[in-house]
Amino acid sequence: MPGTTIASVTTPTPERFAHCAPSRAARELGLKRYEFDLAVQLGRIRTAPDEGGGGQRVARAEIARLQAQAGFPETLRERVRVVGTKEGASLMGVSEGRFARLARLGLLVPVRFYLNRYRAVVWLYLAEELRQFVADEDHAGLIKGTTPETLRSQLASGLDLRPRNWRGRHLGFLLRQAEDPWTRAGATAAFLPSAEIAEIVRSPHERVRLERLRPSLPGHGAPGSASALLGERIMTAQDADEIAWLGADLARQLEAARVQSPVAPAAPGLRATRRPQVPRLPTASAQRASSPAVATDIAASRACSEAPASRPLARGDHGPAPDATRPPRGLLTWLCRRSPRSGPTGDHARGT
Repeated sequence: MPGTTIASVTTPTPERFAHCAPSRAARELGLKRYEFDLAVQLGRIRTAPDEGGGGQRVARAEIARLQAQAGFPETLRERVRVVGTKEGASLMGVSEGRFARLARLGLLVPVRFYLNRYRAVVWLYLAEELRQFVADEDHAGLIKGTTPETLRSQLASGLDLRPRNWRGRHLGFLLRQAEDPWTRAGATAAFLPSAEIAEIVRSPHERVRLERLRPSLPGHGAPGSASALLGERIMTAQDADEIAWLGADLARQLEAARVQSPVAPAAPGLRATRRPQVPRLPTASAQRASSPAVATDIAASRACSEAPASRPLARGDHGPAPDATRPPRGLLTWLCRRSPRSGPTGDHARGT
């Protein structure tokens, strides 16, 4: 039928029905989206890559397995519950100061962080891990009692392992989700300074591939703002030993990636070809500025375009002088040639 467009309908495959999107899985499991993402990172929820390239998906069988667990959904939600310093100290039965000292010493590893409105870093910890720390008998002296002198001297020197422990933990999350050596190398490079990456990866083609596979880290504030710069500093390795460890790990991953899928460099004889410059059409304002005030005679323009091209002028020849007596043509000239209406004779005589 003319004028009717028939669209093709794609029938979902049975495999497509056997999986669902992460947002749908989070709703069915009774989790908020950040809780679902944390459960995936911790390995509490298993995901599978989408065959169509749409990211990770969750199998219906995995959702059914979690829903069949005893105490669902409270047990699953409690396993991914995060607490701050105040709530964590209350959970462990210690003061907030002792809790902060234990975290700075690296004994309590944060799982997330964010910046509040005062640009102060707020660290979050898994409640399940805090309970496990208290239940361990080896930690009884750290929870109740005097802090050992060696630990107090480290705190006095300004030791704070919370950013480094978060980087190590988040790197572990990314490496577990990586599927090939190049993706693992990109995850490691995400925590290194740019100067260190350029020193380790000499090939610019490999650096481009690493940058393309580099995972996006949590953003904090608008790009270039003070909050964003502070978040970037936390997510980048600072200590020399940490940088050396990440650099060595990146070099090993690059060796494995080159063996499996080497990056072909560009041919030395080939040069990048520049696209030809396409002349841009003048805008309406430019046309009004360059065109005369009177309208163009279409017949005369057509005759000029059909006339043969004239010979070039000699150096001393300036061509014939323009006809000064020839009146301009166009709508404005035609309006000016019209004689004004003659008024009453008496009005001209009176000068009104």
